[in-house]
Amino acid sequence: MAYSFTNSKDRTYFLHKKDTTLKNGRTQTIYFFAKEVKAEGALDAVPAGYAVSESRNGLPVLKKAA
Repeated sequence: MAYSFTNSKDRTYFLHKKDTTLKNGRTQTIYFFAKEVKAEGALDAVPAGYAVSESRNGLPVLKKAA
């Protein structure tokens, strides 16, 4: 079951992860929220060292935990 977050506007988003290769050849992991669970990349929990926050317009974002 994918990790879900319901914002203040009562909309539910699901956490996903995608590994991308940059132009210099380095691999970077991108975390993002989507309105639907996608077949690839859905995560069951928030990664260690991160916390979910809500932006001013209601979209969930991952921030590094302090």
